[in-house]
Amino acid sequence: MIDLHTHTLFSDGELIPSELARRAKEIGYSAIAFTDHADFSNMEFIIENLLKVVGGLEKYFGLYVFAGVEITHVPPELVANAVKKAYSLGAEIVVVHGESPVEPVKKGTNKAAIEAGCDILAHPGLIEEEDAKLAAKNGVYLEISARSGHSFTNGHVYKMAKKHAAKCVLNTDTHSPHNLIDDQFAKVVLMGAGMDENEVKRTLSNAEELLERLLKRRYDEKTR
Repeated sequence: MIDLHTHTLFSDGELIPSELARRAKEIGYSAIAFTDHADFSNMEFIIENLLKVVGGLEKYFGLYVFAGVEITHVPPELVANAVKKAYSLGAEIVVVHGESPVEPVKKGTNKAAIEAGCDILAHPGLIEEEDAKLAAKNGVYLEISARSGHSFTNGHVYKMAKKHAAKCVLNTDTHSPHNLIDDQFAKVVLMGAGMDENEVKRTLSNAEELLERLLKRRYDEKTR
């Protein structure tokens, strides 16, 4: 299981990073990203503190761990600046909170996130065709969510992604320990979104591809 969208006590999650990573490892995770909710007010605090623990957790727990943020409810006009700032502060992955059907996210956020070149557009809701096309062009992954509520539009997200050759990844959007899932349940979520077995395999391989992107980014940063 590769899960690149989770939350800790640095936003509205229940666990500190160490416990979340340990619980993830115990159920078979190979990689996890901490992506706490951020805007311009707390971004620096989150990234600085997450970066303090990722190295030790990787070394002693034996899974890949990444420090990131989920840009959340930032006005669409400011999303590009937020994404740029997150990377400049050292975020290893940047997720943007998409237009979920269960939250009042401002229309235009999906497009702004994709144009900004974030890594993942989280739970993009009833994403429009033009935005799905743009995601494919810009290499932004569209999230299939295992989280209740956000998952209501998984089928639509995958339909748009498939039609326009955008890539999907599955994430849990974990806030509590019971939100973590194993790889078998991950397959159930993906099949529930309308995928056949080959499409499930392809989506899981997309997560591996994105993991390689993050590792290369980390290596490039260290060797500058």
